Amino acid sequence: MMVKEVGRKLIAQNKKARHDYSIEDVYECGIVLTGTEVKSLRAGRASLIDGYAHVQGGELWLAGVHIPEYTEGTWTNHVPRRERKLLVHSSEIKKLHLKIKEGGLTLIPLQLYFKDGKAKIEIAVARGKKTHDKRAALMERQSTREVDREVSRRSSGKTR
Repeated sequence: MMVKEVGRKLIAQNKKARHDYSIEDVYECGIVLTGTEVKSLRAGRASLIDGYAHVQGGELWLAGVHIPEYTEGTWTNHVPRRERKLLVHSSEIKKLHLKIKEGGLTLIPLQLYFKDGKAKIEIAVARGKKTHDKRAALMERQSTREVDREVSRRSSGKTR
């Protein structure tokens, strides 16, 4: 008997997403994958950088996500950048569709992972940040880091 995989194993993360977008809502979706895609993901290979999701025909689709071809695969191998169907309740798809239609919002993937042996993707309803917003966030992060560093330096009793 095969032991079922338990827990969460991260495959890929879109670190730039939180820098380029302000996240409003996060959803966990299942993905429809082929056999070689699953094997390639188990090897820990995928890229979410150019990925986005869209609603088409009442279904949610993931586009632009790169899952490289499985090295041991034969003629059955998959196309690395094909559109993949996301599994979400139809009521949630309707909600997402209404949010996106408002304008200024987009669906971007944040993380791709295995949860109890099943491939899942975390998609976010996000609004694109302007350049000055990005700069402000970066400066804020740097200043909090400097304050934390100073506090830890003083609490440890070190002086310059």
